[in-house]
Amino acid sequence: MPIIRLHLYTPGIPISLKMKPTEEEGFFLFIIIIIFSKMLLFLRTLFHTSCRVSSLRVRPKYPSSNSCFINASLSSSHGSLIASPLVWFTSFFCIIRFPFVTKSNPDMVQENLNVESLSRIVKQDYWDDPRIVNVFGSALAPIWVSRFLVELRKDPNLAFKLFKWAKTRTGFCHTTEAYCILVHILFVGRMYIDAHEVIRELVLLSRGLPGFDVFDGLWETRNVCRPGFGVFDALFSVLVELGMLEKASECFLRMRKCRVLPKVRSCNALLHGLSKSGKGNLSRQFFKDMLGAGISPSVFTFNIMIGYTCKEGDLETARCLFAQMKQLGLTPDIVTYNSLIDGYGKVGLLDESVCILEEMKDAGCEPDLITYNALINCFCKFEKMPQAFNFLREMMSNGLKPNVITYSTLIDAFCKEGMMQEAIKIFIDMKRVGLSANEFTYTSLIDASCKAGNLSQALKFRNEMLEAGVSFNIVTYTALLDGLCEDGKMEEAEEVFREVLNSGIIPNQEICTALVHGYVKTKKMENATEFLKEIKGKGFKPDLLLYGTIIWVLCSQNKVEEAELVISEIKDCGLTANHFIYTTLMDAYFKKGNTNEALNVLQRMLDNNIEVSVVTYCALIDGLCKKGLLQEAISYFRTMSDIGLQPNVAVFTALIDGLCKSSCIETAKELFNEMLDKGMIPDKAAYTTLIDGNLKHGNLEEALSMHRRMKEIGMELDLHAYTSLIWGLSHLGQMQQAKAFLDEMIGKGIIPDEILIVCLVRKYYELGNVDEAIELQTEWQNRGLRTGTSNFVVPNART
Repeated sequence: MPIIRLHLYTPGIPISLKMKPTEEEGFFLFIIIIIFSKMLLFLRTLFHTSCRVSSLRVRPKYPSSNSCFINASLSSSHGSLIASPLVWFTSFFCIIRFPFVTKSNPDMVQENLNVESLSRIVKQDYWDDPRIVNVFGSALAPIWVSRFLVELRKDPNLAFKLFKWAKTRTGFCHTTEAYCILVHILFVGRMYIDAHEVIRELVLLSRGLPGFDVFDGLWETRNVCRPGFGVFDALFSVLVELGMLEKASECFLRMRKCRVLPKVRSCNALLHGLSKSGKGNLSRQFFKDMLGAGISPSVFTFNIMIGYTCKEGDLETARCLFAQMKQLGLTPDIVTYNSLIDGYGKVGLLDESVCILEEMKDAGCEPDLITYNALINCFCKFEKMPQAFNFLREMMSNGLKPNVITYSTLIDAFCKEGMMQEAIKIFIDMKRVGLSANEFTYTSLIDASCKAGNLSQALKFRNEMLEAGVSFNIVTYTALLDGLCEDGKMEEAEEVFREVLNSGIIPNQEICTALVHGYVKTKKMENATEFLKEIKGKGFKPDLLLYGTIIWVLCSQNKVEEAELVISEIKDCGLTANHFIYTTLMDAYFKKGNTNEALNVLQRMLDNNIEVSVVTYCALIDGLCKKGLLQEAISYFRTMSDIGLQPNVAVFTALIDGLCKSSCIETAKELFNEMLDKGMIPDKAAYTTLIDGNLKHGNLEEALSMHRRMKEIGMELDLHAYTSLIWGLSHLGQMQQAKAFLDEMIGKGIIPDEILIVCLVRKYYELGNVDEAIELQTEWQNRGLRTGTSNFVVPNART
């Protein structure tokens, strides 16, 4: 009977068992010993490579340089065993079913590969050495590498070289323990950049290892070399760098518990990341945790928090932080002051911004370009252009040159004020000093040109933008497409939309709405419907603005029934039609002559608790007046105050117009005076309505008095006002005054329509002023306007 020899290897302690059993006992004993040896080997391997599925932390110690494994305390090992018994049990049977295949002899490695020979092999690249080949032919190679790293800990370069070479071996994979050991070795060797990269790699790998925690791994291996805690600060920094901000926050709490605190610089990086990512609550909490842990904040720390709170509009907290900063003996720098100036300015507290500017100067901190740009931007935003230019002059007198942001801010401000010439002058000046406009500059100019109706100028800026190689953004495309749609150039608008798609930019709600609005405005309802179906299929959901546009066009085309169907669709989408939509529908019913349905719309609004606005009442009163229901209109007018609404100029004008057309001219005058008593300034339509009403009722002096009042307040007459005056005066036989107003009108570049000229010619003939009639007729025929007197019926002056 052969002697059975069993070799067991515990960490650094080989055990040899020698037995001589009977033949029958020997067979069973052999089987038991084989299974038992496999189980011990498996348990040791699994424990040292995977036992960190348990969240329990252990504190290993390295009693001698010959130790190759990290020995955990019995209690910790016991905890790990209990933590995952199913994993251990099932994994053991996997080992039995698929045993390790190895040709290595542990005795030879243990006895023949000492530190000196290992160092020589790595240093001279003797990777074909039989001892190395023997190790890497073993399934336990990853664990042997961990031992080798410990052996080479005094030479970090060699340890790192071995680690990198081992990674190149086919089928080889380092244990997480090897990564952690190497990090400590590199840190002690001051190889911080390499250590940083190894930690980064380990953190990324750990995402696919459930239960493994990098902090635990580094903590357990911290005694491999001289204990140092910079490793944990590096881990904290890597987590921040990778954007794992919540993990970094958790890491900080564990570091605090273990009394291993990160540097303030690393804390600032996390604070900055949390602030930029919009995680305000975490940012504030981490700042408190920093202070609570005893970490002294720096100026940069406060700058991050003050900058964040200012951007959030929490100026009270920002001011408290500013005071706290000074109490701690920290001197605010230019970044601190700039954040506060910008924060106060953006919410309209311009005086406070100026006070901080003065405090900044008193502290000996000179304002820079960012300071002045912030001030110029805020004063422009709140339409304080003169003060903005004062800061521009102050900036230049201090030797600071405006940059693209300065010029773009001023250009945008002028554009929003509708002062295109001034904006273009600034734009030309910017190019003259050698500055190139950016997408923000061009977008402001294109948008303003489109809104001013100058599409050719907008397209010119667009071409210049393309030539300069400036990229379009979604705002630029939206402004241009909206301008084209407003001008009815749908083919060009479709081309711009295709450009958006080809550029890879995802169309937003505004650009889709603009295109649909363009189709609707040009009465291409089929195109609008087809486009809506297409974008709805891609997840686009029309908003109330778009639905309101569709309803407005349908109502303007007298398609009220189709408009009602769209309102039903709005409800099906879970939206609620607003008062603008219902007001449009009400107005359409009035124009269609269906007064009852118009009033039903008002009732539907009240039943659905939809706000009834002044605009709604304006449409209601105007519709009732035009239908001759003057008493009902006056009744609704007088009840407006009962529901908390005050009539505006448009409401007064609608009722005054109705009164004039119903021959209630005196009541109309009283209402006009009531409007003046309330401090309202009547608009051109109100004056024109009274002029027209007075002339139709023969009140020539009253009409001319209204005209004089318009001139006194600097209100220019428009086509409708001149038409009312000329028609009314001619009807009263005041042809000389009528002709004078006609000449004045033409002198201002306002062209009268044909019917007005025909009316005057007819009136001249009626009064026997044939020469004047022929002269006027000849003049307008020369202008290309044909007039005839034989078959033209002049409308009644009262219509």
